[in-house]
Amino acid sequence: MTRKLRMGMVGGGNDAFIGAVHRIAAFMDGKIELVCGSFSVNPSVSEKSGRELFVAEDRIYPDYRIMIEKEALLPEGERMDFLTIVTPNFLHFEPAKLALENGFDVVVEKPMTVSLEEAKQLQEITDRTGRTLCLTHTYSGYPMVKQAKAMVKDGHFGKIRKIVVEYPQGWLSRLTEREGNSGAAWRADPKRSGKSLVMGDIGTHAAHLAEYVSGLRITELCADLTTFVEGRQMDDDGSVLLRFDNGAKGVLMASQISAGEENAIRIRIYGENGGLEWANEDPNNLIIKMLDQPRQIYRTGNAYAAPYTLSSFAIHNTRIPAGHPEGLLESFANIYRNFASTVSAKRDGIQPKPEELDFPNVADGVRGMAFIDTVLESNSGTEKWTKFVV
Repeated sequence: MTRKLRMGMVGGGNDAFIGAVHRIAAFMDGKIELVCGSFSVNPSVSEKSGRELFVAEDRIYPDYRIMIEKEALLPEGERMDFLTIVTPNFLHFEPAKLALENGFDVVVEKPMTVSLEEAKQLQEITDRTGRTLCLTHTYSGYPMVKQAKAMVKDGHFGKIRKIVVEYPQGWLSRLTEREGNSGAAWRADPKRSGKSLVMGDIGTHAAHLAEYVSGLRITELCADLTTFVEGRQMDDDGSVLLRFDNGAKGVLMASQISAGEENAIRIRIYGENGGLEWANEDPNNLIIKMLDQPRQIYRTGNAYAAPYTLSSFAIHNTRIPAGHPEGLLESFANIYRNFASTVSAKRDGIQPKPEELDFPNVADGVRGMAFIDTVLESNSGTEKWTKFVV
């Protein structure tokens, strides 16, 4: 990179949680700076947030449409390079579309949109404009998740037979959306979050992790959704049987009423010769279980000798010496760094390295929306299996 990339932000004001997480991640490697933003639908909140973030007064905007229009008119050496969108789901599509069409790359929270049709439109626009869209499926940024993916790809476990992925949370075990929790309020509102609560919010993370690590694609599924909390408008628990394109079978569980759980996403993959296990709450460890060997634990940051050498993807995304915890913020930062390196390389006419291209993109966003639609279709249908079609 020859300079920092200039970031604009939609949402993420001082009254929001996820915006600060994005900024910490974006700034961690010194490759990105915040130059403008429309930080809230409330202009006074946007203005106050911008000042607290030391954004120039004339680049704190009351509306994302005005921001994109005015930024596009600035000289190339001043305007933002990309837009980060950290709003409720229903405000993802329009700013992403406008940014892409006006020559800006995009980072957007998941799920990418509220409908498959919108997701496909964004894919068409990115293909047509040559712009880059990054989707923040954060768990794919962990070094040991990348190590797991590399080992599956290298055939370490033989042909994959079984994939079990689960994401239990407990924070919506009560009617939290009516207890003053703004994050719960918009997620549980179909007008703002989309067609599904649990599958849109965390089920898409689990589905993406299953496909990312295994390298396989879901082809059919059988879903059962439930709304356990009385008075809630949307599903808060779901179980899904999966079929993959190599014949493997899988189970996906996503639940926001698993009382006592925090963010316990975990994946297990089993092949003919052995399997792996990775858990978000112990992310430095990758457990390997082979048929004819003692159980092994791969640890982030270790310089193992062959044949246990860590993959170039795991090494590229490791930041500190072995034994020091690397967590969500570092994983998030890996996604931002890889996105920034890719965008800069493309601007300079250079082919990005494979390790730099390794971040969730618009195609993953389309598959995420197709997953939500297919789960809902299966849950309401009469057939046992529903085809997963993108």
